[in-house]
Amino acid sequence: MARRRLPFSRRHLLLMPLALLFVLPILQLVSSSFMSTDEITRSPPKLVPGRLDLGGYQRLFTETGIVHWFANTVLVSTVAVVSHLVLCSLAGYGFARLSFTGRAPAFVLVLLTSMIPPQLLLIPTYVMFARAGLTDTLAAAFLPWTASAFGIFLMRQFFLSLPVELEESAALDGCGTLRTFVYIALPLARPALVTLAVLTLISSWNDLLWPLVAIDADTHRTLQSGLAGFRGIHHTQWPELMAGNVVATAPLLAIFLLAQRQFVATVTGTVAPHGS
Repeated sequence: MARRRLPFSRRHLLLMPLALLFVLPILQLVSSSFMSTDEITRSPPKLVPGRLDLGGYQRLFTETGIVHWFANTVLVSTVAVVSHLVLCSLAGYGFARLSFTGRAPAFVLVLLTSMIPPQLLLIPTYVMFARAGLTDTLAAAFLPWTASAFGIFLMRQFFLSLPVELEESAALDGCGTLRTFVYIALPLARPALVTLAVLTLISSWNDLLWPLVAIDADTHRTLQSGLAGFRGIHHTQWPELMAGNVVATAPLLAIFLLAQRQFVATVTGTVAPHGS
């Protein structure tokens, strides 16, 4: 008797329960956003609301600056992603392909900056921004996100994986370094660029500590710093907080689902070093 084959890989029998563990907190978040404060704080907790309570969403959009926070976060994340793609790809290509004095020590110094805890840089960064008159402005939120050591490392490793013969052929055809970078290297680096964009978007979108330190005005706050105000020492606005978290999380989930194929391809296959 022929054995019946499963319509999916046997690995999915293990992966599906694991995926469910990651999905449950998101479902609980969405469900809680439609609950009242009493339902959210009851013990044991309820998984499904007794009735759909839209009060949290109504108060979120009518009594808070969620629209300003969302727009500020979109601006900060857009600047962060664009600047990362431009600056990190240029620096990564330079470290991967250009020969200049001190290239190896300079790259080591760039990597060393990623080993410094961000909390250690808060005070000197704040002092620097304060002397420049940039505190409590949107510029204070996006300037620290213009480039990163990880982005440079990621792009360098990808460019090292590209065959040198492609660039040598372009040079024989009369292409300079910049044209070779723009027309040969960048199109081939699409998976790495998508991965860098997704990681930068997630990090800048969810940044909380620095905006809390550098920004005071409500109109300049980002989503995460604005939502942090819903939780106080003696009282927490749970419905508004849950609704705000849904609003903050939904765009990231949608973007990641659209870019997951490129993201997984880069993380699993193209980040590993192929040279020095």
